[in-house]
Amino acid sequence: MVAVRIDPVIEQRLRVLAEATGRKQSFFLQQMIEGGLDAIEETWLSPDTLSKVRSGALPDLLDEHRTTPDLLDHGASDPAP
Repeated sequence: MVAVRIDPVIEQRLRVLAEATGRKQSFFLQQMIEGGLDAIEETWLSPDTLSKVRSGALPDLLDEHRTTPDLLDHGASDPAP
């Protein structure tokens, strides 16, 4: 499970979208994540790591690369894209 903090304005927009369509907010969050993950991976991962992830070698990578549990921690230790 992943928990993230989002801007209150974005949260309100998400709530309106969910209420207007009768779908859950989690449905739209899942759609956004799935739709944007490829682009984010291509920006932030090295070509070698990206190739491993896309070939299904993800469990091995998790052992090699530890990340911070706080997704909003954009500290100075984050590598540039």
